[in-house]
Amino acid sequence: MIETSYFNRDLSWLKFNERIIMEAERDTVPLLERIKFLSIFSSNLDEFYRVRMPVLLALEKLSNREDNDIHIEEDLLKTANQFISDQQQRFGKTLKLSIIPALKENHITLVYGHAYPQEIEKPVTQYFLSQVLAFLQPVFIDGNTNFFPANNELYFLITLKRNSETKAVVLNIPSNELPRFYKVETQNETFVVFLDDIIRFHLDRIFPDDEVSGCFSFKITRDAEIDLKDEYSGSLSEQLEKQLQKRDLGLATRFLHQPGIPAEVLTLVKKIFNLKKANNIEGGQYHNLKDLMAFPVKSDKLSNDPWPKICNTGFIDGTLTASIEKNDIIVHTPYQSYDSVLRFFNEAAIDETVKEIYVTLYRVASDSKIVNALISAAKNGKKVTVLVELKARFDEANNIKWAKKMKAVGVDIIYSVTALKVHAKVALVKRKVDGRMRYVGLFATGNFNETTAGFYTDHILMTANKEMLREVELLFIFLAKRVKPTAENFIKFNELLVAQFNLQQRFLSLIDREIEFAKHGKAAAITIKMNNLEEKVLISKLYEASQAGVKIELIVRGICRLIPGVSGMSENIKIIRIVDRYLEHGRIFVFNNLGEEDVYLGSADWMNRNIYRRIEVCFPIHDQKIKQEILAIIDIQKQDNTQAVIIDDLMNNVPVNAGKIPVASQYAIYQYLKDKN
Repeated sequence: MIETSYFNRDLSWLKFNERIIMEAERDTVPLLERIKFLSIFSSNLDEFYRVRMPVLLALEKLSNREDNDIHIEEDLLKTANQFISDQQQRFGKTLKLSIIPALKENHITLVYGHAYPQEIEKPVTQYFLSQVLAFLQPVFIDGNTNFFPANNELYFLITLKRNSETKAVVLNIPSNELPRFYKVETQNETFVVFLDDIIRFHLDRIFPDDEVSGCFSFKITRDAEIDLKDEYSGSLSEQLEKQLQKRDLGLATRFLHQPGIPAEVLTLVKKIFNLKKANNIEGGQYHNLKDLMAFPVKSDKLSNDPWPKICNTGFIDGTLTASIEKNDIIVHTPYQSYDSVLRFFNEAAIDETVKEIYVTLYRVASDSKIVNALISAAKNGKKVTVLVELKARFDEANNIKWAKKMKAVGVDIIYSVTALKVHAKVALVKRKVDGRMRYVGLFATGNFNETTAGFYTDHILMTANKEMLREVELLFIFLAKRVKPTAENFIKFNELLVAQFNLQQRFLSLIDREIEFAKHGKAAAITIKMNNLEEKVLISKLYEASQAGVKIELIVRGICRLIPGVSGMSENIKIIRIVDRYLEHGRIFVFNNLGEEDVYLGSADWMNRNIYRRIEVCFPIHDQKIKQEILAIIDIQKQDNTQAVIIDDLMNNVPVNAGKIPVASQYAIYQYLKDKN
């Protein structure tokens, strides 16, 4: 396939963020939930600038050199910036023209872009004097200034006049130390004021001897990549801790500022803060609007209706282990309660028959009950082995903290090799009963993290399947060696699909089988749900399947490089994207197999990093009842005509034309599981 047969990775990512904006724009979404979607958009965009913009800047620079063969799509950086600019315009329009007026109708005033009303002046000033003032640290700017703006933190650039002299000052907005919003309740109205404005309208108290001639907000976003060395004599955690200290000192990738800064002041700031290579973007008056996630108003009327968690294992009177040994159990979060997963680890920690526990941890909750259960298990004399992936981006520090706590009580901690992340979500418990070892375990599509389980849609399989669990044991033995897969240490997995061993090859063969069915005139179909679809070998195989007549339905939340609906290439491929109250996260792979469907779940998206640079585990569903449950869930999602959009051959998010009966798949899945329970 030629390069034009694939959407661009980064533009597709930005199109996913456009879908978030679309949800914020919908007046059918409860008002406070729309504000949360604005927050998610802002947070996503910050991550794009920290992680992907440095790559685009570097690629463009390399592409312009004559001594290499690196080339990128023409005007890629320009197109990305245009996407971002258009989306930010939609963000501002939605906030100002739709959400703020709707708040006002509900007697909530978000003070935005102007001075706060006189009726709340006294409590706001009191708050400034008693709380805010202590955190303010003005820095006067000149050619000798030694000041380094922190990554993604908020500042004012203030111009002052005293007699005929003009001075420039940087003043921090301490949103990491104080809430971004301050709420004042009156008899008839709730007022919400930005911390920025509380400072802005008290500048005369900070600079009493000067005339404030200008006040402009800004922030600087920095490259978030961490450079780890493959060969390193010290511990990986020590290396990471040193690198984490440098992360916020990275190269500036974006200088986002309020318009109107005097040209000579702007030039001085760019020089002093080394911003020549950063994207210079004029934005609005307020930045870091991801802080809208903490908007300080609670209202049942303006929020989603609650969906109480379904408990599908609460009826078990004996141990959970005994129930798993009888039949496989699956938990669908966040529709169903995560308590049964916590119960799995808690029972293992105290059960006298449990001798060994093995688990992989990628992103750990900040107050993880699972890790505390593992610590208790170690203190109770059990052998506990934990693979902690220290390189989980933006979770490195938290994972290091927990690794140290576990190691201190005797847990055997494994770290992955530098060049290979372990993204698999598996756990194994070994019990000794009547002199024989018996296994139970967990396989999941998402992290063992009770916090994210509250809003990520994932699937956790509890099983005593001997073949699957013995292969998990082989995987842990391999991981403990801290080596890369080679011909000498290659493991032959039959049940599990494990990246670096057989995952890509097995998926290719499963697609090939459907191709052969189609070529012989038999019904052939593939349904895949994942977060991101990027890897070209697997995409090309899907193109081949489409050309052979295989019907392919994809549910892709984020990045999607496959171009659907192109005659002669992908006319048999349909792609939808679902955004709703929960983050779609579970990976599901269904191959029709002449009506005897093969169903796999797992941790792996089809991205280059998952296929080539990570240990991933996908696992088969053997239990027929669970298989039918998964197929029912995926079928509901394919019928979504409310929260789903179609990704067309131009990468657009095209709303589905709702039928006579509207289907919002997350609500329908919740009702399905509730009725089934």
